[in-house]
Amino acid sequence: MNSISSIISTLSPEEKRSFVTSLRQKNKRTDTKNIELFKLLDTNPNAKDIDLLIYKKRAKGALHALCKRLHDSLIDFIASKSFEKETSEEMEILKLLLASRIFFEQKQFKIAYKTLKKAELKAKSHDLFSILNEVYYTKIQYNHANPKESLDDIILAFKINQKSLKQEENLNLFYAHIQNKLIEDKRDNIQTIHNSLSKFDISITNDLTFRSLFKILEIANQTANVTRDFYSVLPFVEATYNQIKAKEQFSKKHLFYHIQILYYVANSYFRNKNFTASELHLIQMEDQMMKQSKKYYKRFLPQYILLKALNLNYSGNATQAILLLEDVNFSKFKNQITYILDLKLTLIMLLFQQKKHKEALRKFGELHHSDIWYTEKAGIIWVIKKNLMEVLLHIELNNLDLVESRSKSFRKKYSNHLKNKGEDRVLHFLSLAISHYHNPDAIDENDFVSKIETSLIKNSLNQEDIFTISFYIWLKARVQKLDFYQATLEMMNKSNS
Repeated sequence: MNSISSIISTLSPEEKRSFVTSLRQKNKRTDTKNIELFKLLDTNPNAKDIDLLIYKKRAKGALHALCKRLHDSLIDFIASKSFEKETSEEMEILKLLLASRIFFEQKQFKIAYKTLKKAELKAKSHDLFSILNEVYYTKIQYNHANPKESLDDIILAFKINQKSLKQEENLNLFYAHIQNKLIEDKRDNIQTIHNSLSKFDISITNDLTFRSLFKILEIANQTANVTRDFYSVLPFVEATYNQIKAKEQFSKKHLFYHIQILYYVANSYFRNKNFTASELHLIQMEDQMMKQSKKYYKRFLPQYILLKALNLNYSGNATQAILLLEDVNFSKFKNQITYILDLKLTLIMLLFQQKKHKEALRKFGELHHSDIWYTEKAGIIWVIKKNLMEVLLHIELNNLDLVESRSKSFRKKYSNHLKNKGEDRVLHFLSLAISHYHNPDAIDENDFVSKIETSLIKNSLNQEDIFTISFYIWLKARVQKLDFYQATLEMMNKSNS
């Protein structure tokens, strides 16, 4: 049942209605239970004794067969929808290639070459090297029927394309290799990227396609997120982006990639506390989002708003940032749950910085799913931030019992994970925060601040990640009885000087 429920959860409300309609059309008998089972699992994915609910009696065998049929129907439905959404250009080129081969077999050489030429031009314009490979195979095979085109020229084009295809294959290997390293959590950040590029004979040059450069930039962003070493990664991001800007004239056909690239660059500058550069790239991102009749506007709006709000907040415009986040209609972005959760947690953080602790806790109460659910949707790092934020809220609200229970629960759940990932300083931070909460008057301020700096700051301030600094500033401000937000802004200015 879990697999069926998981599949159902990927469908939008419109897709669910469409699926039920398709089942009704296929059902030849009125007593078929597939729609009933679908609706049951949609509303209650953890339902028990389903055979009793469906058949009003024990019928494990019949239920197993029904589940298999529903599972197969869901897979077929999703695959069909995928083909419908498949990039029209690629499908059209494949159709042209197939049609040309049929014309060749029927010895309709003139129309065959005309159709094949059309496929070649389209494949070139979209950097579809594997399809181009098939185009050139076909041209070579039937070159004898077209004396106007030199075989040597075709072979040369074929070999050039093979190099591009090989480069794309190497890039896929590079991508898979880095993903594996990230899973293993090899924390040698940018060096791993450089070593992997060398391993697969890839150079960051203008010869790479727009999509290839996008993949490399995506990997750099993922690496920085895992290691939180945005400082070391930034020069690599800038170098890669410079190659992408050289291809600006080709970005119309890669608008989706172009928008996402601008987000990656803007995010890299933000994490390095260069809010001016980040905002400039956000402006470019929004400009691209407006193109092609706002084709990708809704798709990228949540992440744009997220970064826009963060830039506003850390630039001294907290009120604007909070209003921007509070104005988000989350119901419009149900298919982008990761960014919705980031937006909600960010709003809580910003309210926390403004001492609106009760309001922040009310917002926190809206996060009513289990940590297991949130881990599946947003990842373990998001869940750790969420639970750490809850402890800090209860400290500020002086909810003694909840501080104790939540901090103990946090250590029990995440100590092993954090230690295994080399993130002991999160635990040090929590220990220091709890220690100061219980004995604020018995602590020597200078000595305690020194402990904070020793335990929590591994790099110079300009190299440290902005969110790590934010936690450090909160604790230091609490010890020294400073305004948290003002201390944050002063630290941002100091780390940029």
